[in-house]
Parts: sequence; structure tokens; C-alpha cells
Amino acid sequence: MRDHVVRQPDGRELAVREDGDPTGRPVFSFHGTPGSRLLYPPHVADARARGIRLIGYDRPGYGGSTPRRGRRMADVATDVGAIADSLGIERFGIWGHSGGGAPALACAALLPGRVVAASSLAGVAPLNGTGFDPLAGMGAANLEDFRLMMSDRVAWEAKTESDARELAHAGPDEMRQMLDSLLSDVDRPVLTPELLDFFQTQGGEGLRNGAAGMRDDNLSDVEPWGFELSTIRGPVQVWHGVHDRFVPFAHGQWLATHVPHAEAHLEPEEGHLTLYRGRIPEVHAWILSKF
Repeated sequence: MRDHVVRQPDGRELAVREDGDPTGRPVFSFHGTPGSRLLYPPHVADARARGIRLIGYDRPGYGGSTPRRGRRMADVATDVGAIADSLGIERFGIWGHSGGGAPALACAALLPGRVVAASSLAGVAPLNGTGFDPLAGMGAANLEDFRLMMSDRVAWEAKTESDARELAHAGPDEMRQMLDSLLSDVDRPVLTPELLDFFQTQGGEGLRNGAAGMRDDNLSDVEPWGFELSTIRGPVQVWHGVHDRFVPFAHGQWLATHVPHAEAHLEPEEGHLTLYRGRIPEVHAWILSKF
């Protein structure tokens, strides 16, 4: 395990973690919302076994990365390109889960000569002019936040600050209760004490300096992304589970039909957490096949 700080020309810092096989093929893992650069140990073990140099980083405002208020989804490509440059990496793969799915697609669109393959798992679709209801089937906790964000931005930001403090210090029982309305029948048994402990640790690191990362992630989801999915030319996977209450299934359906040549995995037996827990080895194998 290796930690780095990458300094950007504008003075910002990006906190980066590497694990897996240090001489292997480089693959970025993009965390959800909230989250951080910390990597899930079973994913690291799979990466090491397959010869993957697994790389995570804190998006701006999380953990050790400087906030960047007003960042767009497209801005992730600039940061990831800078991280790759600092590590001496020219070509790399990417996968992102949940809040990391759309950033993976941004890099596929905007770093076409460098991203060999990208996989979005349970990621959101853009909300401008998509022609579907992005809230249908969403669990109550996320639904409440989204509606407040769209109706009263000041009140939503205050709630986000409060939620971040609560999440950063929540114990297992409190965390499970906060997630309860988002857990489908297939996801509920997947949230084992081991996975819950990792999410607490990863999320706690991401929120240790406040809510800026979570706030700006959510705003970047609903504002124009700053790139067109139609420009993606490289290999892309879109994974989504029918039983996803965090990010409803319609998001995956829309992405599968609007990302050019997407390899769609629209899974009738999967949810949100099941993809994270069980499908990353398949994603790793697929990305390696594209180098």
C-alpha cells in the first residue's frame, strides 16, 4: 500500500492510494458518495492476484483532497490525468461504483487516448433532458435529499453538513438505520458487519474535514456534466441491478442505450451493494482484456 499527494497547478492537492500489484496493469477505482481513496480489501486481493495496480483517490473535498466548489463532472478527467502523469502512467483502466460511475464515464469521454476501458456500476445518468423519471424506485433517504436539493438549496446544504457529521461518527447500528430505506431485499443480507465496517472507515475518512466532497458530488450529478456521452469511443460496461434503491434501475437502462457500443449488464437478480460485493472480479478481468 502506497499513499501519495499530487499537487495541481492551481495549488490544490489530491490524496491518492495505490495497492495490489505495484508492477501490474494500472486500474483506477472510483469511490461512491460519500467515500474516499481507501480500497476494499477483497478488491485489493483480487487485483493483486490478477496483476492489477489498483489506484484510488479522494475526489476534491473528500479526505486529503482540497475542495473545489463548483466542480463539474468533466473536471474529474483533469484530476485523473494529472494523477496518472505523476505516477508515470500513460494508459489505464477505470471502474466506478455508485457516485463513481459517472466520473468513470467522464474519463472515458475526455481521456480517449489513455483510458483503455471503463466500467460504470450502479451509476447515475445525467438528469438534463433524459426523458425518464430519475426518482422512481428510489429509497426514501435519497429521495428526500434529492427533492430538497432541487427545491431549497440553502436548506439542503445545511442538511448535508448535518448528515456528514452524523455519518462520520456513526456506529454500526446508526449506519445501518440510516441506510435502511435504501436496502432492497437482495442488498440487505450483503451489508455484512465486515462490509459495513469498511463503508464506515472509508466514508469517515472522506468526511473527516466536512461535507464539501459529498455536497459537490451531488451537485455535479444534477448540473450539466460538461461532456457528451455520445463522444465515448472506447470500451465501456454499464452494470445496473433491477433491485437498486440507491440509484434506480432506470438510470442504468438509460445509460445502456445512450453510451455508444456499451456492453450492458442489466441484472435481474442484483441490487446496489451486490454489484460492489460480487462483480468486481469480472470487471477486473474485462478491463485487463482491453490492454
